[in-house]
Amino acid sequence: MPRNLRIYIAGPYTATEPMDLERNTKSAIDVGIALLKMGHTPFIPHLTHYVDLRAKESNIDISWSEYMRWDEAWLRQCDALLYLAPSRGADIELQTAQSLGKTIFYHLDEVPRIAGDATSTQRFASQK
Repeated sequence: MPRNLRIYIAGPYTATEPMDLERNTKSAIDVGIALLKMGHTPFIPHLTHYVDLRAKESNIDISWSEYMRWDEAWLRQCDALLYLAPSRGADIELQTAQSLGKTIFYHLDEVPRIAGDATSTQRFASQK
């Protein structure tokens, strides 16, 4: 039986329009929920979207490279990476995961199920 994996979700976040940032964040959250329902422990770096909003409200600048350092620290703690789609950051995260010898998944269907309801993950998998 497969074991619980800590899975880092790598996918596009950056966008010029606020609604696209929100859409990218929600897409990553949906995948994280699917992984959770499959019995895994997802890490969703897109949740820093809300940190970024708060920082901006507080007139605090957090640079892209600071976010990438933050993300890499968590990626190192994960067992695997789920690569959703290309982007500048996701591609760097994929290369980092490969160099660290992490398991790489390119689609939710590749992730072994260890628990949960099949219908909830099928709905999210079809969005990919």
